[in-house]
Amino acid sequence: MRIEIIYALLSMMAAGVTSVIAKQGLKNVSGDTGLFIRTLFVALFISFNFIVFGYAKEMRQLTKTDILFLCGSAVTTTLSWVFYYKAIKIGNVSEVALIDKASILITLLLSFFILREPFTVKIAAGTTCILAGLIILIWK
Repeated sequence: MRIEIIYALLSMMAAGVTSVIAKQGLKNVSGDTGLFIRTLFVALFISFNFIVFGYAKEMRQLTKTDILFLCGSAVTTTLSWVFYYKAIKIGNVSEVALIDKASILITLLLSFFILREPFTVKIAAGTTCILAGLIILIWK
């Protein structure tokens, strides 16, 4: 199995657990407070990883364009997390997570048009299933 598939599967498992334990942690606080605490720990863990595994030396390789795109990603990640935590605070994690994960549809469109990644039959079939699931979920 390719290493990127293993990483993606590990990411999937961690993300699946994340939503459920986050909902448990929001029992007595707002989504914004919960997100603040979560983000502090994320920053600490990422900083530890960054320093311990020697990635700090890569800082010199960053271009202004790289930094601009990474800052843009930080803004969109922040918006995603803020809205996600607000949604799981008041809604069912099972529904919110499914809708949130449908963001893959936007990712796919952008990856084809901006990154010029290939559009295959396998990707088309998976996209169709995700879109159908999203429509079923939000249908009144």
